[in-house]
Amino acid sequence: MAKVLVVYFSASGTTERMAEYVAEGIRIAGYEADLRKTEEIAGPHDLAGYDAYIFGCPTYHLDMPQSFASLLDTAAKAGLDGKAGGAFSSRAHPSSEDGGAAERVFSVMESRLGMRMTDLGPFDAMDDVVNAPDGIRACQEYGKAVAKMLS
Repeated sequence: MAKVLVVYFSASGTTERMAEYVAEGIRIAGYEADLRKTEEIAGPHDLAGYDAYIFGCPTYHLDMPQSFASLLDTAAKAGLDGKAGGAFSSRAHPSSEDGGAAERVFSVMESRLGMRMTDLGPFDAMDDVVNAPDGIRACQEYGKAVAKMLS
């Protein structure tokens, strides 16, 4: 069975909940999903053995947190070229409506890491939407879409 790794950074818990819902979607699609916090990734070896990767973080000051940029540097050494992927972010402020961190993470995964990214593009949600039924469903659908890239 194909395995998907969901790696996330969360300060307030919102992005963590998104990651859990994304992982649910992967499992609903019939695939195995592992959840890991960014601080659990010590080196490229911690990213080995997966068929797809979904990275998520909050949007801070219209960008990704520095710790997440460090994760992407680690991922660049992990040989993820050609792997399926997706990116998501949460945001508290509507001024970051340009896609926030998800857009930047998605771009790095596609261009720098050489990954095959979902045609849904980056997924970004306001914090207050994440726990609403539509928000939960949207997170699950994103996980399903990346998982289906493996069939």
